[in-house]
Amino acid sequence: MPTIARLPDLLISQIAAGEVVERPASVLKELLENSLDAGSKAIQVHLEEGGIKLIRITDDGCGIARDELALALTRHATSKITSLDDLERVATLGFRGEALASVASVARLTLTSRERGAGHAWKLRGETGAEPEPAALMAGTVVEMRDLYYNTPARRKFLKSESTEFAHCADAVRRLALTRPDVAVSLNHNGRALFQLAPADRARRIADILGDDFVGAARMVDAQSGPISLAGFAIDPTRAGETKDGQYVFVNGRFVRDKVIGHALREAYRDVLHGSRQPAVCLFLEIDPGLVDVNVHPAKTEVRFRDSRAVHQFVFHVIQRTLAAPVQADTTVALIERDTPAAPARPNIAPAAYTPPHQHSLGVAEPAAAAYLAFARAAQQRDRPQGGSGPVPQFQAFPAVDRREGNDTPSATALSEPPPQTGSLAQERPADTGAPLGYALAQLHGIYILAQNARGLILVDMHAAHERILYEKLKTAFDERQVSTQNLLIPAVFSADALDIAAVEEHAEALADIGFAITPLGPNQLGVRALPALLQAGDPAALARALIADLREHGISQLITARRNELLATMACHGAVRARRQLTVPEMNALLRQMEETERAGQCNHGRPTWTELTLDQLDKLFLRGQ
Repeated sequence: MPTIARLPDLLISQIAAGEVVERPASVLKELLENSLDAGSKAIQVHLEEGGIKLIRITDDGCGIARDELALALTRHATSKITSLDDLERVATLGFRGEALASVASVARLTLTSRERGAGHAWKLRGETGAEPEPAALMAGTVVEMRDLYYNTPARRKFLKSESTEFAHCADAVRRLALTRPDVAVSLNHNGRALFQLAPADRARRIADILGDDFVGAARMVDAQSGPISLAGFAIDPTRAGETKDGQYVFVNGRFVRDKVIGHALREAYRDVLHGSRQPAVCLFLEIDPGLVDVNVHPAKTEVRFRDSRAVHQFVFHVIQRTLAAPVQADTTVALIERDTPAAPARPNIAPAAYTPPHQHSLGVAEPAAAAYLAFARAAQQRDRPQGGSGPVPQFQAFPAVDRREGNDTPSATALSEPPPQTGSLAQERPADTGAPLGYALAQLHGIYILAQNARGLILVDMHAAHERILYEKLKTAFDERQVSTQNLLIPAVFSADALDIAAVEEHAEALADIGFAITPLGPNQLGVRALPALLQAGDPAALARALIADLREHGISQLITARRNELLATMACHGAVRARRQLTVPEMNALLRQMEETERAGQCNHGRPTWTELTLDQLDKLFLRGQ
């Protein structure tokens, strides 16, 4: 029978190192966190061979006293927590007291430090029986790690190439630099300076690391409710990429990969992303430390929220409202000038007006969470029409045959835009009136609207834009249970098979609730007698076919609950103006004005962009003016 024996201390440390020290980037992350916790304002990172041969961190923090150097290299020794209460409200990046000991067990470690007020510095090698010796150092601490896994060659074989390991190290430095823009950070690899970041405001630091292009293509996020706040940037949906590499999420200054926040982001972007694109974000969530547990993973990249549902709703509503903001005069965040220290103004972000059908009302699980639970609840009440039960405004955007009872002549355009006045278009609609999307100049190939605003030229995909307008109006109408129905004088007849007819007869009442009256007109025919008034300019037969196809595949209960948005998006797509439809100038201007008032007007229901802008500067460069 095997004998039970206590493991040697070195082997215990090496086992622990297997959890903490996965690769050089793991060591670098732990040492950088120690430097930030020490109050450093300048950190220098020197690497050799991707961090495998050398990692040296130099900081100007508070330093370590001579008598505590040896203690700092032992397991479970830390100055950051002293009690269970401290552990439950961790306010520092590090807290386990294992980093230095784990690194010292698998690499050659040297610790040099000068405590503030001390006469000189002291150096200690991470070797058994080593004693501190005097050293030269102005202030702070230098941690030097050489030859990672020199004593455990089996682990060293699992390391990747130098370039791969360096890429992970550089990413670790960037993440830590993002969390603390007030700290100067520099990175050198094999004697070559990669970057030097001076102290800056948050927006400038994000631009320095993620690029001016990211900041210029992103929307600023800034919201707070009670003990929780969210700030940073979220990419405009039309600029989203194909991978998740651009997602930087921090909780109380700690980079995390959290499923709750990740799901909230996907839900917030669901209505506006094209295909399989992924949103790029740089977000900083601040929350009462007592409401989050950071002690759930050895690498500290995962957290557990006390009320994860409330956090999910908060993040979801903030990002959704940020993306839903109507078109503004300048829809992109201005690039921050490098010589401007002040941060740009941060708008107040309101809760979202619409909650997806699978999101349910929140229950207060903890008294401390009540303040930000109220934020999520308020989102479901915001933007409701005053007075409650007025009819939804009718929307008929473009000329169509008027099938309403008592009239079978082509209808005039039912738009709010007044008829064109005499004189030139420029005299009618000056470009400097402040309308974000300007005023129409012409229509291109029956597909695009060309408009002029104060900044330059606007190009609009009229079908995509009209599709988003209809979609948002349909969502509002369904939320308010105010789906107005338009009866048709002449039923729109189309062929159908027996299963189509059976599905319509079985769910006739439910179809009526969403504005459709579809009846059998023969053994192989169905007729549309009424449809939602918002879609009266569309093709009734095409709308009915799409609806019946979804009905047969998913069932009526799925269509009006979990798949409601997909249903409405399909209806809006079929009801929107088609390509090659010739529009008058007033019709085009009416579409532009409604785009400016519509949430998420920058993307259609499929995530494609609905409009773009070419500024005068861009046009000048295109034609080499002034060159």
